[in-house]
Amino acid sequence: MAPAETRPRVTLKIATSLDGRIGTSSGESQWITGPEARLQGHRLRSQSDAVLVGVETVLADDPRLTVRLPEGEVPGRNPLRVVLDSRLRTPPFARLAVEGTLIVTTRDPASTGPIGAAEIVRVAGDAQNRPTIAAVMALLAERGVKELMIEGGGRVAACFVTAGLVDAIEWFRAPILLGGDGRPGVAALSLARLANAPKYRRLAVEALGDDLWERYERHS
Repeated sequence: MAPAETRPRVTLKIATSLDGRIGTSSGESQWITGPEARLQGHRLRSQSDAVLVGVETVLADDPRLTVRLPEGEVPGRNPLRVVLDSRLRTPPFARLAVEGTLIVTTRDPASTGPIGAAEIVRVAGDAQNRPTIAAVMALLAERGVKELMIEGGGRVAACFVTAGLVDAIEWFRAPILLGGDGRPGVAALSLARLANAPKYRRLAVEALGDDLWERYERHS
């Protein structure tokens, strides 16, 4: 793991229903929140050095992860786009299969060939042969990333939370309910006791259209 003073600062950006779901049971997720919340998400993205998603988000949503601001606002930079993809399932026609995207895998890139113009980097794997969080953080630190924003999905969020690396949360909450069969914003943390739950301090709450924008930082 990169030393605490050099590792990227990690922000979890999440858009959910009132009951913490990022999609329906079928995986439909666009769009849970309204345009005001999505615009603020782009502003936050423009302040990051890198944005990170898992391959399941790529397969479900085919995101661009670029900064798109309305005319009149100062254009934000596009951060480095990072995909965690242990088995190299990112399609070559995906909108992230372009220059400026880093695909992090545990598989030999030569086994599948190039994925569009994206860069593929192999790192150490965990017991499930997924990229270890330590290896990902070390790689991004080497690339000069100081501000990392995680944008999906629930399993990726849970891995970073469990590792104790989520420093801040930007939570956009829509006034809808998706139920227990919806896809969770944060997957299982395997907590047996409340005392072991990661704790955060609320910094602010703001209405954005019909949605709420809640800001948190890790409790010291």
